[in-house]
Amino acid sequence: MDKITYIDLFAGAGGLSEGFKTAGFDPIAHVEIDQAACKTLTTRSSYHYLKEQNNLEIYNDYITGVIGRKELYKYIPNEIADSIINLGICEENNLEIFRQIDNQLSIKDIKEVDLIVGGPPCQAYSLVGRARSEHNMRRDPRNFLYVQYANYLERYNPKMFVFENVLGLLSAGSGIYLENMRKLFKKKGYSIEIFRVNAENFGVLQMRKRLIIIGWKEDFIPNIPNFDRYKSDINSFVNSAFDDLPELEDGQGSKICTYSSISNKYLEKAEIRNGNEFITQHVTRPHTIQDKEIYKIAVDKWNNKMERLNYNDLPDRLKTHKNRTSFVDRFKVVANNLQSSQTVVAHIAKDGHYYIHPDIEQNRSISVREAARLQSFPDSFYFEGVKEGTNRTAAFKQIGNAVPPLMAKIIAQQIKEIL
Repeated sequence: MDKITYIDLFAGAGGLSEGFKTAGFDPIAHVEIDQAACKTLTTRSSYHYLKEQNNLEIYNDYITGVIGRKELYKYIPNEIADSIINLGICEENNLEIFRQIDNQLSIKDIKEVDLIVGGPPCQAYSLVGRARSEHNMRRDPRNFLYVQYANYLERYNPKMFVFENVLGLLSAGSGIYLENMRKLFKKKGYSIEIFRVNAENFGVLQMRKRLIIIGWKEDFIPNIPNFDRYKSDINSFVNSAFDDLPELEDGQGSKICTYSSISNKYLEKAEIRNGNEFITQHVTRPHTIQDKEIYKIAVDKWNNKMERLNYNDLPDRLKTHKNRTSFVDRFKVVANNLQSSQTVVAHIAKDGHYYIHPDIEQNRSISVREAARLQSFPDSFYFEGVKEGTNRTAAFKQIGNAVPPLMAKIIAQQIKEIL
């Protein structure tokens, strides 16, 4: 049986794609504007290709620094590298993107596309983004990227599509954007069903609420499960994501290190610790003396009283922010005794105050690998920057913007049964 094919639009680092790939789908192309994320997609595509060739030693040689990135890519067929399209989806670029996707279809002798997945950037629909915008983001061109998404549906006529975005899409423009989406998709020949999902119900150790829109061609009626009510048997506490990782202080870590203990049931069931003998990107950012003093107060308050730190309760000498009425929880511990953490967002690339490690002795914000694990990325997944190196900031940004692969895989498995 031929593999089911898909195109990934607004691909980011490939969290959504990772779920579909591990569920047995075959990617035709990934389209992404961010250059660092495209490097990540190429490296991950290299991993999957070498794994299928039973030749992961080459990938491991790259991760451990034996060979460089350019040398890694030499082992990969050109069509795999060419399937990562580093362009922004817009009217000016669409013809070139179409040309490159069509070239992939021709090389792979694919007659039809089964699925399109992806979700446009969410800032224009998010409640926080709108609150910070002078015009409530009404003038943001990202409000209308769904029109571009529809152009790709019309061009490639997939049987189904999966569209991911933030819950704020429900209320953006008083609901007009979502209603216009429904009408436009209908015009292109697709019916849709909208699901409000929480990643923790899919086994992800993170509270991450999102919209998943499933669309299908109107010439068949799929039996789509109710993802709103899905409940995975994969569950644990947040400490399961951290307890086998070496202890670090702020500013410490390296590209690779070894595990500090054996695996646990959660990491095995979620396929996060997936066979490697080493960990990648367990690196932390440095902090000021003042921030570390605040971190200790926040951790002590949570670990001993199960209470969150309110910024206004800090000693006056530690208060440097003038805003004392909003974001008073700007310093927050990732509680290891809960079943889910707070949502990991791209802001983690700017500071780690909202993601304080629960171990008061380590006294730091979480590492790149810890953030990736909260998003359910496997330990073999390496996040690139534009240049080679640890690329901590680029990695955090990609992780925060991603769809959790574990949630994506479960959705993909259900779509696979339908197709």
